[in-house]
Amino acid sequence: MIHIIHRLDVGGLENGLVNLINQMPADVYRHAIICMTDYTAFSERIQRDDIGLYALHKREGKDLGVHVRLWRLLRRLRPDIVHTRNLATLETQVTAALVGIGARVHGEHGWDVGDTDGTNLRHRRLRQLVRPFVGQYIALSRHQMGYLNDCIGVPPARLNHIYNGVDTRRFHPPATSDDRRAMLPADFVRSLLTSDRSLPAAPQVLIIGAVMRMQVVKAPLELARAFVHLRDLLPDAFSRLRLLLVGEGTLRDAAVDILAEAGVADQAWLPGARDDVPELMRAMDLFVVPSLAEGICNTILEAMATGLPVIATDVGGNPDLVQPGITGSLVPAADPIALAETIARYASDPERCQREGQAARARAERDFSLTAMVQGYLRVYDKALGQTPLARD
Repeated sequence: MIHIIHRLDVGGLENGLVNLINQMPADVYRHAIICMTDYTAFSERIQRDDIGLYALHKREGKDLGVHVRLWRLLRRLRPDIVHTRNLATLETQVTAALVGIGARVHGEHGWDVGDTDGTNLRHRRLRQLVRPFVGQYIALSRHQMGYLNDCIGVPPARLNHIYNGVDTRRFHPPATSDDRRAMLPADFVRSLLTSDRSLPAAPQVLIIGAVMRMQVVKAPLELARAFVHLRDLLPDAFSRLRLLLVGEGTLRDAAVDILAEAGVADQAWLPGARDDVPELMRAMDLFVVPSLAEGICNTILEAMATGLPVIATDVGGNPDLVQPGITGSLVPAADPIALAETIARYASDPERCQREGQAARARAERDFSLTAMVQGYLRVYDKALGQTPLARD
């Protein structure tokens, strides 16, 4: 089986692929990953040593040569199944068909950065033109299922809905409350309500957290602006609030500037990309996803598994995951005032944070297991090969 992706780097799509390969029974399929551009040290998260990994080094813009290189590689590897993911690799379905690979699967994991709702006519036309070459589609959200059926014309028999799974052993609530903030900088977690620098983190400090790529579609600047606005909404309590914004990208410096210009930089920590995200999540009290568009957001699943209530924008697949009033809240996208007002309600109600966090953990365990995700993919692969889906443990 060949998985074709744009680049193997830190991200939700890539994390889902690694989880799938790591969790799938080794005796069912042999795997190889073809990256249209390149791969990074993120590939070291693959736990199997029998995975082929190839980079085609696609140039920016049009690069017809990359399809020649892909054609030659596919001819050499001769896979039974080719599975492409997202718009950036969709046209390689045609290349796979020309090689003679009969079982072809395409997954829609999220929207393109420049097309956050699927309305771009050029992108829509490309999806429609390639549609005859795709045997089975996988959509991660109900929103994408509807889009593929209504706008692209994919018949229901070729549509499959699979939620991402989350590793509930790696992402879990803190065992105790005593040391969950120990890894954070002392100046960041120390309460501003006391000047005694020898005191540990005061219990009233509340950490508002987020993990994201710092790019436009993830809207880190909206979260920074919302945090600044909390100073007006909660003038008496603002000194106990903290913002922990994990991730790297082109907008990180702009987010830092917004916080610094407002004079709240000492209440925020933006540590960049990290390898200890599970531990950092266990230090948070509330999780926020301010994105302009999403498929099925892995960080929401990870936050839920960690036992955090989640405030997310009402876009894409977020409503599939967040149950308002039960596991979190949904807010309008690109509205930092509404986001700040919702955060303020949680900051003023610690019992709600605890109650919804516990419900989020329970739902992650019940509905978003890695086992269910793997079984879903195996059923689609069987269907693509024309086989009767097998009952697998």
